[in-house]
Amino acid sequence: MSEPINGRGAQRQVHNRFFEHQHEILDEYLNFCEAEGETADKNKTKYIDVFPKTFVNKVTSPDVGMEYSANPYQGCEHGCVYCYARNTHEYWGYGAGLDFERNILVKKNAPELLEDQLKSKSWNPKTIVFSGNTDCYQPIERKLQITRKCLQIMLKWKHPVGIITKNSLVLRDLDILKELATLNLVRVHISITSLSEDTRRLLEPRTASIKNRLKVVEVLSENKVPVFVMMAPIIPSLNSHEIIPLVKKVSALGASDVYYTMVRLNGQIGEIFTDWARKTIPDKAERILNQISETHGGTLNDSRFKTRMRGEGVIADQVKTTMSLAKKRFLEKKKLPDLDFSHYLQLIDPQVKLF
Repeated sequence: MSEPINGRGAQRQVHNRFFEHQHEILDEYLNFCEAEGETADKNKTKYIDVFPKTFVNKVTSPDVGMEYSANPYQGCEHGCVYCYARNTHEYWGYGAGLDFERNILVKKNAPELLEDQLKSKSWNPKTIVFSGNTDCYQPIERKLQITRKCLQIMLKWKHPVGIITKNSLVLRDLDILKELATLNLVRVHISITSLSEDTRRLLEPRTASIKNRLKVVEVLSENKVPVFVMMAPIIPSLNSHEIIPLVKKVSALGASDVYYTMVRLNGQIGEIFTDWARKTIPDKAERILNQISETHGGTLNDSRFKTRMRGEGVIADQVKTTMSLAKKRFLEKKKLPDLDFSHYLQLIDPQVKLF
C-alpha cells in the first residue's frame, strides 16, 4: 500500500466515465495557492478561467432544501474526500478524484451574470444559495474575490442569499453580511463535521481548522448574522459519536440550528472514499464501509430521494434519535422569519403593491 498523498482527500486519479480521453496537466503549467489547511506538497493546483453563459442554476432535487444555487468555482481545493460534487467534474472532462482538487475552473464573469439575472424582468425571485455544489470560499477566493463581488451585487439589489461554506474566509465579508442581515436577507451555514482536528485533517485536508470554523459561528452570531451549522456528512464510526458534543458546542456559540446528512458515496465517490479509507485509516476502513452500506440498503451508492440524505436502518435511526435529543437539550427553538423579498421587489418595480 502506497503512502497517503499529503494535503489531498482523494488519493488517486479516477477515470472519467464519460470520456475516452481526459485532460492531463503538465507540471510547467501548475501553480499553487496557500490554503489555511494542509499543504498539498507537489500536488499543485491549476486555475482555469471558464466563461459560462449563466451563473444561477435551478435545483430540481426534492430533498436538497434549495431552489437555486450559484457556484463561482467548479472543483474544490478543500479536498473533502466524501464530496458529492466530485462527480460533476466529469462533465467538464476531468476526473472526480485528484482532478477535482487540482483543476479548479474559475467563473470570473459570475458577478456580471448574476446582476443580469437579478435585473431580468423574467426573474421570479427565490433565495439563491452560494455553494450549492462547490465551496464559494475555497482558497483561491482570497485572491480573486469573486464571491465577495457577488455578495455586493446581492446587497445592491437587496436580494435574499444563502451561503454554505467550511472556510473561515467568510468572515472577510462580515461588513456585507451585517448589512444583509439588517434587512433579513441572509443565512450562513457553516459546515462542521467534527470537533477533532485529526479527523478534519483526514476528511477535509485543506479546509479551515475546526477552531476557526467555531470562531465563525461565534463572530457571526455576535454580529446578528443568522448562522446555522451543517454536520454533513455523519459517517458511522468516524464522527457519529460527536453529535452531542458538537451540538452542545455550537449552540453555546450562538448557532440558530444544526442540520445533518448521512454520508452517501454516489458515482465515483465510492471508489475514491474506499481507496482513501484503506490508505489513511486501514484499521477502521472495512467497519466504516460496511456501516455506510447498512444505512443505504447494502450499497455505498444511494440515489433514492427522501432516503439518500438520511439513510435507513438501525444506524441511521440511532443517528436521527441522537441528533433529536441533542437539539432538544442544547438548542432552543429560534424561530426566524422568512427571508424578506420586499426590498428587492420594490427595487425592481417601484410601483409594486405588497399585500
